[in-house]
Amino acid sequence: MIQKFVRFISLHLGEEDQQRVLENVSDDISFRGSNLWILACAIVIASIGLNVNSTAVIIGAMLISPLMGPIVGAGFALGTYNFQLLKRSMKNLLIATIVSLLVSFIYFSLSPFKETQSELLARTAPNIYDVLIAFFGGLVGVIAITRVKKGNPIPGVAIATALMPPLCTAGYGLAVGNWIYFFGAFYLYTINCFFICIATFLIIKYLKYRPINLVDKKYELQIRYGITALIIIMIVPSSYLAYNLLNEKKFNQHIDQFLNTEFSQKGYTLIYKKVNYNASPRKIELAFLSKKFSADELKAMNNKLKSLGILNTEVVIKQDATDIKSEILNEIGQQTTILSEKDIAINDLRQKVEKYTIKDSGVVKEIKILFPEFYDISIGKITNNPGTDSSKVSSIILYKSVKEEKDQELKLKDWISEKLSDKNVQVIRQ
Repeated sequence: MIQKFVRFISLHLGEEDQQRVLENVSDDISFRGSNLWILACAIVIASIGLNVNSTAVIIGAMLISPLMGPIVGAGFALGTYNFQLLKRSMKNLLIATIVSLLVSFIYFSLSPFKETQSELLARTAPNIYDVLIAFFGGLVGVIAITRVKKGNPIPGVAIATALMPPLCTAGYGLAVGNWIYFFGAFYLYTINCFFICIATFLIIKYLKYRPINLVDKKYELQIRYGITALIIIMIVPSSYLAYNLLNEKKFNQHIDQFLNTEFSQKGYTLIYKKVNYNASPRKIELAFLSKKFSADELKAMNNKLKSLGILNTEVVIKQDATDIKSEILNEIGQQTTILSEKDIAINDLRQKVEKYTIKDSGVVKEIKILFPEFYDISIGKITNNPGTDSSKVSSIILYKSVKEEKDQELKLKDWISEKLSDKNVQVIRQ
């Protein structure tokens, strides 16, 4: 029974010839010619996606990126003790990394849009979950590579492990001079590369790929110790960041619960909230529409925070009108972005429509009452002498009448000039 179960889950089922797999992996390592151009184009696409905050564009860039090749190659090289292949893999990975950083740096340096979008921020603080994604994504990737029928996991692995966006974010950090973004994003890229490589190494050892170079037990043990040390180096900082992230989420949940109980349920309208988790003590800045708090109420509020287990935290309520206005304007200013070309075009069209629109929609009805001898009345605006320095917009009224009414026409012109505050009125009988 146990043997049947082992055979059922065995990775040897559907396995490709090992020599052929190694040849394919070796062919995908090199970054020369077309591969280099594809990488550069993928980096530009990913940078644009991060720049305009488009997830779909970023996914497209990840699908066409050839970065997985040398990383998987390094894992195969470690698993088979092929140090020549390892040297080639690391050299090509270094070339790919430098080219990617350079291309993304140039793009973000030239781009007029320097705002830090949410897609960029998401790649600046890696944690243990990124380690798990990279490791299990790497497992799926190498299992697919070693199959006769590759199936379609490879595109999913490229998306899940996300090698391209962290590199582009690192380039963005260099372009804007933000070293925290650069090191955070590059650390995420390193995590992805390393754990894809380790996942590949483990699968290759499990499938018992034959070593290219025979090594003694002592040297093999040194390699394992080295890999273990690198795993610890990668996991410890990411685990710490994940722990901080978890604590911050718990803190925000407790604060939301506190605000709901103390203010929302009592009918106080909150118009401004800012939580500074990294300050010491942590600060919760609030402003209310009309409610004013005394010093005693504020002290009781801070004591209530301590009783709820929210320690090292202070509530600051902004009650001065000038102070509140300044904070709200700053918040709006931080969230305001440069108008896109589409927004500019829409604004331009709106101005043109307003320029040629008669704002008083009841004008025609009034004309019919005041001048009953006129019918089929139309009103609009035209540009006289367009394309010249003397061009101007004037109102025009078209009408029909049984006979020519010059006196009435002049009266209509005077009346409509006053009505629309437009001295350039034309009245034309059809």
